[in-house]
Amino acid sequence: MAMLSICTIPPTAGHENTIIFLHGRGDTARNFMHSFQEWRDSESRSLPELFPSVRWVFPQSELRSPVRFPGARMSQWFDTWDIANLHEKEELQIEGLKESVASIRLLVDREVASLGGQREKVVLAGLSQGGATAVHTVLNVAKGLGGLMVFSGRMPFSGRTLAKMRSILDLAEVPEDDSAVRTTPVLVQHCTDDPLSRVQNGREVRDSLSSFGAQVEWREYPTGGHWFHSPHGMQDAAAWLRARVFNEN
Repeated sequence: MAMLSICTIPPTAGHENTIIFLHGRGDTARNFMHSFQEWRDSESRSLPELFPSVRWVFPQSELRSPVRFPGARMSQWFDTWDIANLHEKEELQIEGLKESVASIRLLVDREVASLGGQREKVVLAGLSQGGATAVHTVLNVAKGLGGLMVFSGRMPFSGRTLAKMRSILDLAEVPEDDSAVRTTPVLVQHCTDDPLSRVQNGREVRDSLSSFGAQVEWREYPTGGHWFHSPHGMQDAAAWLRARVFNEN
């Protein structure tokens, strides 16, 4: 499995943590990285400015041919027949999701190694389809991570047990127990006016992960669309990182 190409925002202080952030369908790592830096709190500070010891990593998904649009090529982590209904022809999601999760696991392992093997120092995050891919990555890692953040997300293959979820992708080196899920703290944010990924999708992510034993913090905002809420969503994300990942009081 080839390593994904990445864009990075390097730490301006010593490298103490890594946050891997997955872009949405149709986007690119570079464009997403630049747009992400425009997400500001009430004092006009970005997350990289608030956390100078974090290395921010933005991997680029593969270009894939959507089955529904023959001849087209799209940057996507996995194929989807209908973004409004992931259950329709959901088998189309399997191949790309399996490949993407395997690649993200390699990237996670590389970042863990760069931090001396400390898995609790690595956080996985994603927006929209990137959030869905991040969720399935955490469901298929051998050991827990420092955290998982999902924004405007979805839950492919929802309604199944954790074991069944794992069996669909059928990846190697996946534990039989739920300890990795239980030990990875989760933040899920969603805007209720999101026109592309309805807020019910975010609630489904929350409820599914909670049913698997994850400790999930849920934040719902009235506005923001298919993006991050500003400034309150950013401030909530920063507070969550401080409390659950960086262990700051």
